[in-house]
Amino acid sequence: MNMKLNPIKILLLLFISSTFLSCQGQVQTKTKTTKTTTSKIGRSVSQFDQTITSIFQDSRNNYWFGSKGEGLFYFDGNSLTQITTENGLVDNQIRGIQEDKSGNIFIETPNGISKYDGTVFTTLTPIVSSSNKWKLEPNDLWFGYNANDLYRYDGDSLFELKLPRKDLMKAFKIDTLTDPFNTNNPYSVYGVDKDKEGNIWFGTFVAGAFRYDGKSFLWIDEKELSILPGNIAPGVRSIIQDKDGYFWLSNFRSKYLIDTNVFQYKKLKGIEKDKPNYFNSGLSDSEGNLWMTSYGGGVWKYDGQMLHNFKVNNGKEEVLLISIYQDNDGVLWLGTDNDGVYKYNGDTFSKFELKE
Repeated sequence: MNMKLNPIKILLLLFISSTFLSCQGQVQTKTKTTKTTTSKIGRSVSQFDQTITSIFQDSRNNYWFGSKGEGLFYFDGNSLTQITTENGLVDNQIRGIQEDKSGNIFIETPNGISKYDGTVFTTLTPIVSSSNKWKLEPNDLWFGYNANDLYRYDGDSLFELKLPRKDLMKAFKIDTLTDPFNTNNPYSVYGVDKDKEGNIWFGTFVAGAFRYDGKSFLWIDEKELSILPGNIAPGVRSIIQDKDGYFWLSNFRSKYLIDTNVFQYKKLKGIEKDKPNYFNSGLSDSEGNLWMTSYGGGVWKYDGQMLHNFKVNNGKEEVLLISIYQDNDGVLWLGTDNDGVYKYNGDTFSKFELKE
């Protein structure tokens, strides 16, 4: 789960600087949908947009690339197709891409969620209710596309949810509601990840991180996960569980161990290094290695002992990284802010371009 702000003052806030759009509505019994029928989905293009925010490979091995304002790019292994609001997308700014068990593709934008069934796009309208519909089912999809916390899709309905409200002043010794970032919700969800046990984690703007096991919440209320001195707000964008069971919450400095017996967490020292302190996207590969990206610092690989840095440069300038993704074959991809898509060849990351 990105818009530009001053990278010195507000670290890694790539997607959240524009005004969030909230969902309004009455309590309903079923999610409303708006269908857009198209005779042709998208148009053929020869290259990606310079800014690629998200990457996803579906169960049919097709690739989907989300851009910052130019819609989706669909790659079937041979040709590239650009899909925009003209073809039924609710918005051209893409923040995430997922697939459900039936093969439908869900595109997350700041203006809502588009569902693609292979033929048409459908815009989902969330059910807004005073009672949270909190559940944790294996096939649910989760979204955090605007200031109203987050959304859960159960295959039929999209529910708007709110995280538990906490005493942020007491926890962080700062007034998170005195907002220097022009947003109005410190609980805005920046990252959603599931751990190996099936629990779901939510990283927020400045309200720390939450773990939900289907019954109750564990709140990670560490100050390093909120507003830092100098009004730096990294946001908890990516939550990774390593091969030893420790959790890394968008920063290198600390890792967390969850004690499920007493439902508490323990904070431990992470990787001792100078900079960067935070990462904006990360994953654990099939061998248990952690891969993490920093906006202006390249890719970092951590095997549990050694930390290795891969610089990503196009010969003219440093490539600014937004996201990292591992496809169905275990290949790593990068979405960048200024140079399209990069792919790992086993030694380095190089720009991915279509064959002539």
